[in-house]
Amino acid sequence: MAEPTIVIAAAALIGLITVVAALLKGWQDWLALKSRELEARGSRPATDSSQLGAARIELSDLKERIRKLEAIASGVDL
Repeated sequence: MAEPTIVIAAAALIGLITVVAALLKGWQDWLALKSRELEARGSRPATDSSQLGAARIELSDLKERIRKLEAIASGVDL
C-alpha cells in the first residue's frame, strides 16, 4: 500500500497539471481571439477625429508625467 504522503503528492501533481492545462488552453484561446480581432480590424489607420484627439491627449498626459518624473529625479520640487 502506498504511503499517504505519496498519494497526496500524486494528487497534488495531477491537480496542478489539470490547472496548468486549463490555463494554457485559455491563454491559447485568448490569443486566437485577439488575432481574429486584429485581422477583422485590418491595417486601417485610425483616422477618426475622436480617436486622434484621444491619442493626442494621452500622449500629452504621458509627456507631462515624464516631465514630472524627470523633475523628481533631479531633485526639483514641483
